[in-house]
Amino acid sequence: MGLSQIDIFLYVVIIVSAVVHEYAHGWVADRLGDPTARLAGRLTLNPLPHLELFGTVLLPLLLLAFNAPFIGWAKPVPFNPYNLRDSRWGVLKVGLAGPAANFALAAVLAAVFRFGPAFAAGFVDPLRLNLFFGFLAWIIYINLMLGLFNLIPVPPLDGSKVIPELLPFRWRVAFGQSFFGIAITLLIAFYFLPTATNALFWVFTGESFR
Repeated sequence: MGLSQIDIFLYVVIIVSAVVHEYAHGWVADRLGDPTARLAGRLTLNPLPHLELFGTVLLPLLLLAFNAPFIGWAKPVPFNPYNLRDSRWGVLKVGLAGPAANFALAAVLAAVFRFGPAFAAGFVDPLRLNLFFGFLAWIIYINLMLGLFNLIPVPPLDGSKVIPELLPFRWRVAFGQSFFGIAITLLIAFYFLPTATNALFWVFTGESFR
């Protein structure tokens, strides 16, 4: 039991990635005419306004200390869909913004991961180079997993805002009341999310994770 240096590193990466995720929601909502996040002081990359005591601090650190599977969340950024100028697709755009930010961050870092070693090989000690790109791989992997996880169509995850918006209205109502669908989605995510993340990591970097 206890937190290792790698546990602290992973915790910091997850917090920063979650903050980027939430900031993206608020930024897109603000651009579409809803100032709710900005007025609430949430349109910031400062982690403190996004922290939720139990979900962001206590539970994640406790699970890491016991080497348990990591679960955690940041405080959702508030937005008012009735303020959005795009009444048809505004909610969809706000919902997609968070996962898109994680995928975009992963894509930029994946480019460094893929092409960086060829440029740095003659200037950096190989041991330090391997260590750096090992940490970089974790940052990419975590952002890909956060992006995929948040697309699961279960409240309060972003997928619950994205998927119903693509359905006819009558299907949206049925979707929101489909408890069996939620259970099946959670089971699929539990068993297949790591596999899907590994596959996406290979697509982004051209290598297998670990």
